[in-house]
Amino acid sequence: MSMSSPVSLRRLAMLGLAAVTLGACNNKRVSRVDPGSVTDLSGRWNDVDSKLVANSLIEQTFGGQWSTQYASAHGGTPPTVVVGAFRNRTMEHVPIGTFVKDLERAYVNSGRVRLVASRDERTEVRDERADQQTNASAESRARIGKESGANYMLQGDVQAIEDAEGREKIVFYQVDAFLVDLESSQKVWIGQHKIKKYIDRRRIGW
Repeated sequence: MSMSSPVSLRRLAMLGLAAVTLGACNNKRVSRVDPGSVTDLSGRWNDVDSKLVANSLIEQTFGGQWSTQYASAHGGTPPTVVVGAFRNRTMEHVPIGTFVKDLERAYVNSGRVRLVASRDERTEVRDERADQQTNASAESRARIGKESGANYMLQGDVQAIEDAEGREKIVFYQVDAFLVDLESSQKVWIGQHKIKKYIDRRRIGW
């Protein structure tokens, strides 16, 4: 039986040490936190900003008179809204869908606004409806041409301004949302929320 050379043994030892070191570097600790807690790590857009925007826009949209005015003019029938483009005009990733979905949920739960599926959502619904025409029984299939049209479209955007000097930075976000009358193209409601963050990267006490 051949004996391993000293070089081979040293190489195996070094590989083993590298594996242990790599494992130690990859150690991580994961813990659950309250979704309502305020946590800021990077200073970039996060879940707290999304909640602030959602709550502000919900309060503003129901603080206006557009929905009650429509209902009064149409025998108590609430207006119907569809969500259109909501653009991220910042240089970072902003998951706009989180606060838009909160706004949609508030519309539906209030009973004061009806919500129809967006363009992307309608595509899947229409595919299913078309499939039912061939494969579902006559009494159970959804009928074609019975969709509810929207009276208003919700649109908006997110913009950001950054100002930095050394280890300090200011980030300013502005979220604008508006409802457009699909027949007249008039803006019947405009909402806005602003967030300003001060980020200090100096190592205090070091």
